[in-house]
Amino acid sequence: MNNSDDSERIQTIIIGGGQAGLAVGYYLAKRGLRFQILDANMRIGDAWRNRWDSLRLFNPARYASLPGLRFPGAGDSFPTKDQVADYLADYAQRFHLPVRTGVQVDRLWKEDGRFVMTAGEQRFEADNVVVAMANYQIPRVPTFARNLNPEILQLHSHHYRNTSQLQDGGVLIVGVGNSGADIGIEVAQSHPTSIAGRESGHIPWRIDTFLATFFLVRVMRFLGHYVLTIKTPIGRKLRPRMISSAAPLVRVKPEDLIDAGVQRVPRVVGVRNGLPLLADGQTLDVKNVIWCTGYRHDFPWIDLPVFEQDGEPRHTAGIVEEVPGLYFVGLHFLYSMTSATLFGIARDARRIVKAIALRTRHRSSVDAERFQSVDVEEVAGLIVKATSSGRALLEESRHSGTARGTGSR
Repeated sequence: MNNSDDSERIQTIIIGGGQAGLAVGYYLAKRGLRFQILDANMRIGDAWRNRWDSLRLFNPARYASLPGLRFPGAGDSFPTKDQVADYLADYAQRFHLPVRTGVQVDRLWKEDGRFVMTAGEQRFEADNVVVAMANYQIPRVPTFARNLNPEILQLHSHHYRNTSQLQDGGVLIVGVGNSGADIGIEVAQSHPTSIAGRESGHIPWRIDTFLATFFLVRVMRFLGHYVLTIKTPIGRKLRPRMISSAAPLVRVKPEDLIDAGVQRVPRVVGVRNGLPLLADGQTLDVKNVIWCTGYRHDFPWIDLPVFEQDGEPRHTAGIVEEVPGLYFVGLHFLYSMTSATLFGIARDARRIVKAIALRTRHRSSVDAERFQSVDVEEVAGLIVKATSSGRALLEESRHSGTARGTGSR
């Protein structure tokens, strides 16, 4: 499909069918606005299903609900990644959200005042586009990783599922963020394990205690949702640091790594003789390396001038002022520290949908004004003129036809 005649025309298209896209869809549906959700995965919730098997949320189920539907199960339990995936699928079904799976948008641009998207041979046009994708798109691995001995198994945390993927022998976890710490505790049960790097702090209490579950989580939720925002001085000050650095350890504490037998080593700085080279000059003879080194944005398919040099999209709380009709939802600290969480996404989604509704109403009123500004008498005159011309042609045709008929006889 290469031209506008082959395009599907939809008022609003949401790119991404995870929690952010579904929440936006929920509010659009409540307002009666037409939309379509496009998701690259084959099933709703696959972005969660495809993480490591033992992954669980850091917040209790009572704080994992999207707007309109309570998360099932005990409120003080910590949902597994598969429970989250199933909840998202149920959510879309419950509210009859139009999600089209297996559609990966490969280009987005503007043409004649409308957004145009292609996904393989499919082409879409829309007045509004919501990019509902998290920061976690493309696994980030240092370039020197390619120089490791090919006999060393390398996995990014994005592709790690469980220890059955690993070879016999030592494992090096690179990165002491939450994914590295969680995976390190699991791997250490069956393999000699080292973890490289330094954590960026940790929550000083156990998240599964009664005090934490029923009191401290409420305090953190309040701070993250209402205090650490782009509207407060402290939020604006901390936002750049929170976006660029790893989050503090939540479930696992530094002493837990030691108790599990995980050896702490300096950060990895390169490769020597095919082995990981540490900052203190030593190399580690391991059979497996798991890169828990985070992700980078994956927006090269957006062919619009809306990005900073570091790839971060320019927006104000998700609204792209330079390109009216383009919005982002689901990014880390979009508006507040909770913006990328199941709990925090509702507020951002509601605000974006309000902006879409206002823009749609404005465009409709402009179209109505244009119609009303047409000179009615002029249009009527044109109609009369066209009608008169048509009658004259019809009479001429009849006369000529009669003449031809008389001659033939």
